[in-house]
Amino acid sequence: MTDFPAGSIWLVGAGPGDPELLTRKAARLIAAATMVFHDALVSDGVLTLADPAARIVDVGKRSGRHSQDQGAIDAMIVAAALAGDRVVRLKGGDPAVFGRAAEEVAAARAAGVVVRICPGITAASAAAASLGVSLTLRGVARKLVLITAHARAGEPLDLDWSALADPGATLAVYMGKAAAREVAAQLLSAGMPAATPVAIVENASLPGERRFCTQLGLLSLAARLTLGDGPAVLLIGAALAEAKQPARAAAKHAAPASA
Repeated sequence: MTDFPAGSIWLVGAGPGDPELLTRKAARLIAAATMVFHDALVSDGVLTLADPAARIVDVGKRSGRHSQDQGAIDAMIVAAALAGDRVVRLKGGDPAVFGRAAEEVAAARAAGVVVRICPGITAASAAAASLGVSLTLRGVARKLVLITAHARAGEPLDLDWSALADPGATLAVYMGKAAAREVAAQLLSAGMPAATPVAIVENASLPGERRFCTQLGLLSLAARLTLGDGPAVLLIGAALAEAKQPARAAAKHAAPASA
């Protein structure tokens, strides 16, 4: 294929997990690869699209255990390309949204390897779709802000909380499960009202997806009581006022009981 010669690399967005949310281009590139390096959050359903003859390598970083550091991953994908493989570096969500794409692109270019990026659906978009809401809303939320709540152990989140507490914005917090308490405390301290709507979505788009709607003042408690082991995104802002939990949405449309 002309856009994927031997000895080149594609950073491919695997989306939030549901294979049907892959782009057609992503599916084609995965099927054409001779070597696939994938993150921990890439679902088995996506990996089954690879050629059975392709080599599949898990380089995923997991909370509390990093199987490979970023430098090692950079070296591995570059070495595979230099050996003549068609390399897909498969990343959950979109490679350009908290996906460390810049480091891998820089490493490939430094080695003279052709590298390209295929975008994917990011977790905030998948979560909003599941909730049936828009992340932007005319007259309510004119701005969407994506942040990551991941910080090194023992370090505070070094963010401009005053700017993030903008009432006219929707805030999407990636990897926000462990930091939910600090996120809530900082936003409240910066002046965001405790009644601000919040939606928590775990495993967005996957069969095990869980959704919970609450308010900022209750976010810390809600995250602690409702979240399991899957990745979660926090959506915060007035645009989330119409978000419904599955049971509530079903109850709204239920037929009345017969007498």
